[in-house]
Amino acid sequence: MSAERILVVEDEARISAVLERYLQAEGFKTELARDGKHALEVWRAAQPDLILLDLMIPELSGLEVAKHIRQHSDLPIIMLTAKTEELDKLIGLELGADDYISKPFSPREVVARVKAVLRRSKGQLRTPEHYVLGEFEVNLESFEARCQGKALALSPTQLRLLATLMAQPERAFSRLELRDALGESFIDERTIDAHIKNLRTRIENCKVVIETVRGVGYRLRA
Repeated sequence: MSAERILVVEDEARISAVLERYLQAEGFKTELARDGKHALEVWRAAQPDLILLDLMIPELSGLEVAKHIRQHSDLPIIMLTAKTEELDKLIGLELGADDYISKPFSPREVVARVKAVLRRSKGQLRTPEHYVLGEFEVNLESFEARCQGKALALSPTQLRLLATLMAQPERAFSRLELRDALGESFIDERTIDAHIKNLRTRIENCKVVIETVRGVGYRLRA
């Protein structure tokens, strides 16, 4: 099996060099981009398996790059940023980022998260299942969700969260249970909230709703 390819989009040469070294040491192939426009060019040409995308880059911002990619692909995206404002994190997640890492970070942690997101994107943390609720369905064999027969553009993390809720409609899941269902200890409760907010927008016309259960978490209802 060929090595998975990671596109590192980072304008600080020192950081991109360190990430490249650690990723290659773990068997990944790497591509580097220094700005937003270059990132889109490399993305089209190299067809990476995942993008490590810095938020603050020249030409086009990381948010603009993520928005463009999400219009055409469900490619896993992990955002990197030195900014700590909650708004930036939520916007990134709402655009479809699968994870978010704040600087300064440990390169080993970044590699661990890359592996975790790739496992989720390839369905290695799931068992083949197919859930149907009215005209809404989630198929984990084909790893897709459909609303009235039309495919929904969801990131791997969003799809896995939705499948967990679909598996037991009406049941209230805690944020911790949803995090554990992803098999990812790095994700915090606020990140789960951001993904749920984004899911609500994506399924608002599908005759299902994700309700907030005060003091508990979330549940799915027709």
